[in-house]
Amino acid sequence: MRIALIAAATLLAGSALAEPSGTLTLYTSQPNADAQATIDAFQAAYPNVSVGFFRDGTTKVMAKLQSEFAAGQPQADLLLIADTVTMEALKQEGRLLAYRDADTSAYPDGLMDEEGYYFSTKLITTGIVYNTGAPLKPQSYKDLLADEAAGKIMIPSPLTSGAATITMETLIADPSLGWDFYEGLAEQDTLASGGNGGVFKAVAGGEKLYGFLVDYLAIRSRDEGAPVEFVFPTEGVSYVTEPVAILSTTQNEEAAKAFVDFLLSEEGQALAAAQGYLPAHPAVDAPAGFPSRDAIKLMEFDPARALRESDADKLRFSEMFGG
Repeated sequence: MRIALIAAATLLAGSALAEPSGTLTLYTSQPNADAQATIDAFQAAYPNVSVGFFRDGTTKVMAKLQSEFAAGQPQADLLLIADTVTMEALKQEGRLLAYRDADTSAYPDGLMDEEGYYFSTKLITTGIVYNTGAPLKPQSYKDLLADEAAGKIMIPSPLTSGAATITMETLIADPSLGWDFYEGLAEQDTLASGGNGGVFKAVAGGEKLYGFLVDYLAIRSRDEGAPVEFVFPTEGVSYVTEPVAILSTTQNEEAAKAFVDFLLSEEGQALAAAQGYLPAHPAVDAPAGFPSRDAIKLMEFDPARALRESDADKLRFSEMFGG
């Protein structure tokens, strides 16, 4: 009996030692409230891990991280930012740790890095927003090339917005749209400026009637009474996925892997939905106001190609639209 008790105690001690513990530092572009809610939920699941975070826009997060790389003192264990193109650059620089055993079996192909260096945690799609007083009710990107829309369109600029860069790279790679579509937008006297906030303000205020916008901003605002409607175009939508990655220099690999596991779990995905985002996990219901996940067509996107071509593509865009 005594031997059995000793064996059981040893097993329990081993389990406790296996539980992730210690500290983690997260660098993220999530809004502060979302970042804190994510950390709080993770720490409730893993109470032996303490998580601190630095939050800013992706560009500023990366500037801070690059300065730390240059000094040989990166502080972050984990990175949770807007887009996979930035993650692809870090992967190619050898800055990320591969987590090949992460369970991504429930997710559709194309959402995760095939080698396990970064993982999509949600879907923030970009589609068409229009003012409810507009005469044209677009359902396709090509509808924006109609005469009724001329001079009444505003889109975020890829020269200043990472999500707009993803949208540009996605649409120009689509054989039914390509650069011809952007040339058509330029001929429509489309205003390309700033980010999503400026587009929303212009369309909701009636200064412009049509634009490209991230889904949650349009849908939340519509449900709060703003005079806008959001369309998931028939061709599909571009998207950013707020990927998470572990830095190769992490000092707490096991806890960092647990953080990734939590974000990819149904519990973590339900948290994303509760925050008003479209979950990447197909088994987790979309938040109120969104169509079901299977009704949303995701367009193809290649982060490695976008990384190679985006500088040249931005130059071509600038020649079309100015900036």
